[in-house]
Amino acid sequence: MHVSISEIRRHYEGVLRKLLKRVRIPTVSAEQSRILAIIGQGYVGLPLAMAAVDAGWTVIGIDNFEAKVTQINSGKSPVEDISDIQLQTALASGAYTASADYASIAKASVITICVPTPLDEKREPDLSLLQSAASGIAPFVSNETLVVSESTSYPGTLRDVIIPTINSLKPKGSIKLYFASAPERVNPGDLIWKQRNTPRLVGSIDEESQKRALAFYESICDVAVSVSTPEIAEAAKLLENTFRLVNIALVNEFAQLCAASGINIHEVIDAASSKPYGFMPFRPGVGVGGHCIPVDPLYLTWWARQNGERATFVELADSVNHAMPKYVAERALSMVNGNIKNPKVLILGVAYKPGVGDVRETPVSELRDYLKLKGAEFAWHDPLVQVWEDSSPVDLDWDCDIAILATKQPGMNLEQLINRGVQILDCTNSLTGLAHISSL
Repeated sequence: MHVSISEIRRHYEGVLRKLLKRVRIPTVSAEQSRILAIIGQGYVGLPLAMAAVDAGWTVIGIDNFEAKVTQINSGKSPVEDISDIQLQTALASGAYTASADYASIAKASVITICVPTPLDEKREPDLSLLQSAASGIAPFVSNETLVVSESTSYPGTLRDVIIPTINSLKPKGSIKLYFASAPERVNPGDLIWKQRNTPRLVGSIDEESQKRALAFYESICDVAVSVSTPEIAEAAKLLENTFRLVNIALVNEFAQLCAASGINIHEVIDAASSKPYGFMPFRPGVGVGGHCIPVDPLYLTWWARQNGERATFVELADSVNHAMPKYVAERALSMVNGNIKNPKVLILGVAYKPGVGDVRETPVSELRDYLKLKGAEFAWHDPLVQVWEDSSPVDLDWDCDIAILATKQPGMNLEQLINRGVQILDCTNSLTGLAHISSL
């Protein structure tokens, strides 16, 4: 019997959903005060806020950027996963408001920290925003409040950084506070996995903190998974995204080997995906981007070095992925007539993934830098990005010698290029069986 890859995938996704429903943890009684304060109203904090509103919580969204607070309170969502209508409904009901005033969190029984934890210039952990958030809430945190860190970081961050900061600055009357780690599991643009149906890991510093943290997450999620310590939760988040980094590096390297032998890597992946166990498909691309995959594994490598160890395999995977933009640039330039000294290259899609306008850690930055190094003139086009690194997009009628499809965005009229006969290096495997198109 012939079975397609998509049919196999749908079957096992259905099995997974049924299993998750069976492992629900018994609900712990919720706190009387259902007021939640969320520090950070970006890709993590705002979706959490809307999920909490849907679950009956009153939410105060705190953000340091006044312009973002104003935008949110005007009913304009800054993230793709939350529509303007959903935000406006929450605002109109009075169940949600955004603010830059930390003093308002004194009313909350639960405070979650959802701020970015990027890398610094040395590509090492930058906890400045996390430390700022902890310092900001500390003077206003009320007695018996639960404080949860959702920000991804190395094991020990809650216990060694957040808790000491808050305890050193908290009001004298806040004798007892509860602390937990529940690292975010947000996948921007995902139409299936949301706050409600994505299982959440919860690890706390003591039994009462765990009881309260589980009660909170069970009120907004289908499944809350209890782990023994916050360090387990923190380490698990690093493992999740390191797993992805390593496998993306593997398939990126495999793609280069297949291309050198004239083998279609995507047909190879599709063939391997017919195996219902022991294999998970990953696709090659320009590299890795976003707030998780290029960042979280380096928190792991840094943490390993602090403990006198080396995460050699992870470091190698990071190197392979960082070399991918150079490989893509060289592939594209090799397709251009050698008599053209300064080829004109159009980069299609600068966001790190389709369906979002997020350019954080986008591998297209390194792709552009290498093209410039080789003397190429470049321009970019992305329907979801208005400004990128102080530059503006061009229309698809921009005259070019070759286009590189780095991220296929909705609303991108590629037929315009195809009809003109422009050569395209497709790094997304979305343009098949067409003339002038080469797949990565």
